[in-house]
Amino acid sequence: MTPLVQKRNFCIVAHIDHGKSTLADRLIQKTKVVDDRVFQNQMLDNMDIERERGITIKSHAVTIPYTAKDGLLYELNFVDTPGHVDFSYEVSRAIASCEGALLIVDAAQGVESQTLSNMYLALEQNLEMVPVINKIDLPAADIPRVKKQIDHDLGLDPDLAVCISAKTGEGVDELFEAIVNQIPPPSDDESGFTKALIFDCHYDPYRGVVVHLRIFSGSIKKGDTVRFMVSESDYKVEECGIFRLGLVEKNSLECGDVGYIIAGIKTVSDVKVGDTVTLTKNPVDKPLDGFKDVKPVVYSSIYPVDTSDYEELRESMDKLKLNDASLVFEKDSSMALGHGFRCGFLGLLHLEIVQERLERDFDQSVIFTAPSVRYLITLSNGEEKYIDNPADFPELNKIAKSEEPYIKAAIITPATYLGNVMALCTEKRGVQTNMQYLDEKRVEIFYEMPLAEVLFDFYDRLKSYTRGYASFDYELIGYRETELVKIDILINGKSVDALAQLTYKGNAVAKARNTCAQLKEEITRQQFKIAVQGAIGSQVIARETVSALRKDVLAKCYGGDITRKKKLLEKQKEGKKRMKMVGDVELPQSAFLAVLKTKEE
Repeated sequence: MTPLVQKRNFCIVAHIDHGKSTLADRLIQKTKVVDDRVFQNQMLDNMDIERERGITIKSHAVTIPYTAKDGLLYELNFVDTPGHVDFSYEVSRAIASCEGALLIVDAAQGVESQTLSNMYLALEQNLEMVPVINKIDLPAADIPRVKKQIDHDLGLDPDLAVCISAKTGEGVDELFEAIVNQIPPPSDDESGFTKALIFDCHYDPYRGVVVHLRIFSGSIKKGDTVRFMVSESDYKVEECGIFRLGLVEKNSLECGDVGYIIAGIKTVSDVKVGDTVTLTKNPVDKPLDGFKDVKPVVYSSIYPVDTSDYEELRESMDKLKLNDASLVFEKDSSMALGHGFRCGFLGLLHLEIVQERLERDFDQSVIFTAPSVRYLITLSNGEEKYIDNPADFPELNKIAKSEEPYIKAAIITPATYLGNVMALCTEKRGVQTNMQYLDEKRVEIFYEMPLAEVLFDFYDRLKSYTRGYASFDYELIGYRETELVKIDILINGKSVDALAQLTYKGNAVAKARNTCAQLKEEITRQQFKIAVQGAIGSQVIARETVSALRKDVLAKCYGGDITRKKKLLEKQKEGKKRMKMVGDVELPQSAFLAVLKTKEE
């Protein structure tokens, strides 16, 4: 007789770099899911970018077997989640598919901003929290201080915290027991209806869309016809199974299982992450909670380097959208760069990752324009419209009011660096709303500031000012009035629409000068001078000149009268004038990237 298998579903959440993926590696290693010969670090991070940067971008689910000390068999389904604020939507979907969460806190760093925000996400879904103190092997580890923070900052019981070292494996056996004892088993509502939540999916070129789901009630087996409730489409299940680093086929998925289904879905847009799956013959009345369309905060246009690659880029974007539910895009076109897409991202890191994935996974050469946020414009006739593309910006005399998105930023920093952090936030037009000392060494400060100000270099400067010890988290709080202008970039008097930027009027001159200086370095010198100008309307506010390449027309003159040399130089001067009149400047791809990475002085 086969012993009854108990199930536990949990996710691993924490601030960036507190050891989530390392702990996932130890859990997999301890349960011998993978042979030691094929084991490698960051086992669940299957993208090159994740391994190189040492970050998790996508949530990864895996099922591992565990025999507890009391002899009971357990099936542990867990999800390793990203820690960066840009990927919090990934975290929220992973949390929605679990009953419990391991909240990891670094023994040296303590509680940081994403630790708090991820805990609140988990508490909203009524998850059972198991605090875990990681990196106890570090010389700087201070376990009593971290336990005090868990009690004071998080309001969790510090006596239940499990002390481990994910790197060495110390304490992981105790953690397994805490998981099976503290996290509740999945419950079935016994309504007779089949309900499953799609929390992720990926594209297989041979089998179509592989849908990752968690069964909340009922079951799904091979041959069943299932309905996706939001997209209102029906499919026949060809295969179902669980994740064991690869896909392991099973006859059916029961209540509490985390697994996958393959149903011959060829159209990538048919699958919406967060959708509810039910049986067509006996559907539920309403979908599960948790589905919401994600709202991007940063916008940028993307174009193929070669305009003939547009269709290929469109297919790549469709496939990438399947693996990245938070990517939003629509068609766009530019006079300078041809046809492309206007994309919405969750943040600058998200934008960088999408760019790298397009180039690596899909072999696309692409150009991104400078990122911007979505502004709210009220026209003179009372009409309101949202604008994220500088090309859509109306003339200044037609605008009655412009508003920009504001964020509430929470920064936790060591008290030593408080002055630097406050100066940076004030420079970025931030207004302090609150400040509290978490303990004698750490301060949490709250600022309200424009989202546009944190887009470019805020996070990098915050890290350098605080030697990497500060943590930063934010949430959108609405729109506030601002003075908005559009900076046009002119190359030899011609406006390049792909380089135009929307910005706060007080920053316009500095931003235009920076952009012109960056472009001067990138534009290839020609036989004539090239003027690079930044302008607001007809007023030029910044200028740089790319000096001409001078051909040595006097090289063939060996001695002789000075008038002969003057005649040759005059002839060259006339030629350069004509050349300038018909001269067209080619902008290299690096010029667009340079503007994207502009650092404000």
